Amino acid sequence: MKSLMINQKRRGNLFVLSGPSGVGKNTLIDSILKRNADIKYSISATTRKPRSHEKDGVNYYFLSRDKFEQMIEEKAFLEWAVFCGNYYGTPIAPIEETLNAGIDVIMDIEIQGAKQVVEKWPDAVSIFLIPPSMEELERRIKNRRTETSEEIEARLAQSLIEMNEGRMYDYYLVHDNTEHTVLEFEAIRLAESFKVNRTDWDRVIDAVKGDFNA
Repeated sequence: MKSLMINQKRRGNLFVLSGPSGVGKNTLIDSILKRNADIKYSISATTRKPRSHEKDGVNYYFLSRDKFEQMIEEKAFLEWAVFCGNYYGTPIAPIEETLNAGIDVIMDIEIQGAKQVVEKWPDAVSIFLIPPSMEELERRIKNRRTETSEEIEARLAQSLIEMNEGRMYDYYLVHDNTEHTVLEFEAIRLAESFKVNRTDWDRVIDAVKGDFNA
């Protein structure tokens, strides 16, 4: 039997990834991007100070509070939120441009921001990342060596609250082994690409019919 090759030209999918601080969101996204050249990372803006390994325009757009608040007034963000005393937000324009080109986008945002995205963008695919245990989460946060003991305690307390909010997401992934978690994400991405409501169905049926009605 001849295999049917169908060009499913479509708008890109927006993947929203959230999870408690220290769960390894950046590590996972870096691995996803290395294995999948056809997915782009949405760079968020924040008013927090960059960590030693972070670069402006690569990990985040690091903005002053005045600049961030100006962009809020201009409605330049898809979402924005305050987390641990700092602003976080996602510029709209780059996301629209990438999705319209048929390229998938993955974004890393806090729960408050994810709620805004899901409300404004119903087709967004939301994924919640959880640690294998609270003990492992504490170990990862301590290994960053970027927070004081009091800040670590606050992060862990906040994590328990955040994980209770995970029920609002479409999927969850346990980030134990990064390689396995990447494969699980790719399975979700593949399944989403074949959903009927994300497909140009007329194009699919026309390809199936071929010259049958000629």
